[in-house]
Amino acid sequence: MLKQSDLVYKDKLVSVFINSFFIKGNEGHLIIVSNKHYENLYDLEPKCGHRILEISQKMAVAMKKTYRCDGITIRQNNEPASEQHAFHYHMHIFPRYKNDNFEKNLNHKKISTYKQRLVFVNKIKRVLYK
Repeated sequence: MLKQSDLVYKDKLVSVFINSFFIKGNEGHLIIVSNKHYENLYDLEPKCGHRILEISQKMAVAMKKTYRCDGITIRQNNEPASEQHAFHYHMHIFPRYKNDNFEKNLNHKKISTYKQRLVFVNKIKRVLYK
């Protein structure tokens, strides 16, 4: 479950958190959510969609610097057939590493602790707010 202390960034339209689920080898991924409720991409107002894309770039750059990852994967699912489980618009930003078995490990999520998430919150914030 996400907590206020998992917050990395917030403005009028969007919030960014360290996700409470960790993927083995890709721990500390970010989740961007719209502050206003939209069920999925189909409902998203363009102004909010534009802001999400702007912030996803900013977060991807910060993640690349902070985690020293080899790449970034961005995922956003719409409707149950695409594996949307939380019915509030959100986008995931995952750090990626060569040979990280991301697709295989994606189905082996582990709930993180507050202390584990806080490590990543502090790392990202140091880059974002310096």
